Amino acid sequence: MTRRRKIILLATTMACAGLALGAARARDVPKVATGFVADILCSETFVSGLDVRRNFAETTDAMPGTGLISWAMDYRVDLVRKDVTVTLFGLGRSHAVYRGGLGCTLEHGAGVAAVEPPAGDRQPALLPEIAGPAIVPPQSPSLAAALDRAFTEPAQPPFRRTRAIVVMKAGRVIAERYADGIGPETPLLGFSMTKSVVSALIGVLVRQGKLKLDGPAPVAAWKDPDDPRHAVTVDQLLRHTAGLALGSSLQASLSSAFEPVNRMKFVETDMAAYAESIPLETAPGTAWNYHDGNIMILSHLIRNAAGGNPVDALAFAHRELFAPLGMRHVVLQLDGSGTIEGSSEMLASARDWARFGQLYLNDGVAGSKRILPEGWVSYTATPTPNAWVGIGAGFWTNQGDSFGATFRVEHGWPRDAFFAKGTIGQYTIVIPSEKLVIVRMGRSPNAPPEADGVFDLVRDVVAATRTTSSPLPAIGERRRDGSYRPNSVALATRSKRSSVMIASANFSARAFSTGRASVKNFCCIACVSGNEFGSPDGSA
Repeated sequence: MTRRRKIILLATTMACAGLALGAARARDVPKVATGFVADILCSETFVSGLDVRRNFAETTDAMPGTGLISWAMDYRVDLVRKDVTVTLFGLGRSHAVYRGGLGCTLEHGAGVAAVEPPAGDRQPALLPEIAGPAIVPPQSPSLAAALDRAFTEPAQPPFRRTRAIVVMKAGRVIAERYADGIGPETPLLGFSMTKSVVSALIGVLVRQGKLKLDGPAPVAAWKDPDDPRHAVTVDQLLRHTAGLALGSSLQASLSSAFEPVNRMKFVETDMAAYAESIPLETAPGTAWNYHDGNIMILSHLIRNAAGGNPVDALAFAHRELFAPLGMRHVVLQLDGSGTIEGSSEMLASARDWARFGQLYLNDGVAGSKRILPEGWVSYTATPTPNAWVGIGAGFWTNQGDSFGATFRVEHGWPRDAFFAKGTIGQYTIVIPSEKLVIVRMGRSPNAPPEADGVFDLVRDVVAATRTTSSPLPAIGERRRDGSYRPNSVALATRSKRSSVMIASANFSARAFSTGRASVKNFCCIACVSGNEFGSPDGSA
């Protein structure tokens, strides 16, 4: 297609969309694209240290259809000022700024809230160390073959572009591998895996008695008992059943670029305030609709419960969650008002994502300290009614008979698996029956479902760890061939740990049922919004 024809097609598409949905909303469309790209380039240049050109190419290539607009994008990275500016055909300027210790924030012309990075937390980790400083080679030939396959590119697109894999068994890394330029300490953007972290922080506040799952959520804008939103609960926000008319963050369709939720993410400075201003579309608790606004409201509740200031919220997250788990390579990014952008903006090393998964494998316990309330892990993985993709209260789940859960189980995932999921190929998978945590990071298309190779990876790792008799690696004792030799202390520590998932009377008993939805074909132009859906199982 010639450049002139591309220009005509792009202009025609935007014009038709503008006529259909209104000029005001159409003006937001370029900023959805440019904001998404500016944020990623800023985060993964200044926090992750990745190559800008390679990152832009891999990210846009992971979203089929973006060739219609990526050629018209102009991005400028200022290594001195540490900011990124992106325009689309000269329109929709987006500007992302980097601040040390805080990562990147989209700045919409009025500046961003001044925030001091939290002081370094020197408290010792409670979770036993998962690996030594060196990269852990696969502990068996079958594990090596699993990682080989995960990193091998197919002969034809779509390409996997796997960036990192960490496999943990019973609390120890037994295999890991990284793409060029990435290592065990490289923070990587988790996209919507951040939602699972927000769920965990809500769990901590529930344990501390500062929030309740049931009863009206303490949102100031909804305090009037006559406001129908007054009835919205924290549980409904976690499960995406609050009913707010923000559109969807699930479907990667052309129309999704016009959804109010994407205005929230890429146009508004105070995302939570915008989400809280939106009226109801459905009565709270009656319908499932996955969107980022629910999580931004939860992020606001975390900020308020932690003290009200951005630094209080960041310090709370590090003190109560990251430090006990030994997560030392984490950046929680903020929106322009200083609220944690909990829908998609946490960067962490693949090992740190694995440490987070291990907390859930340990039923919310790190060392001898309970981080999450008793029963929280079971609650989190309990399926939400009518969530056809198979999702619980912060984690995707294979429990229940949803279309997504059934699809994954039919493709080799264990029934008890649950996982944090981020768009274009990010996973932290917890499999209690196998004592496994599998982290996979990359830049893979959301469709077809096998594009990222995760179905193969899970099957291969489960099979390899069931058959291997190799001991788990111990810290600091490496054989000449690079593998680890366990010591008695490490083995004794491991033998004391257990992974137990129990239901708790602290949480409301519910009879969960799931619905199914028809599979549709979606246009992929709006994949630039970072939506989760792109395959018929909803897992990618």
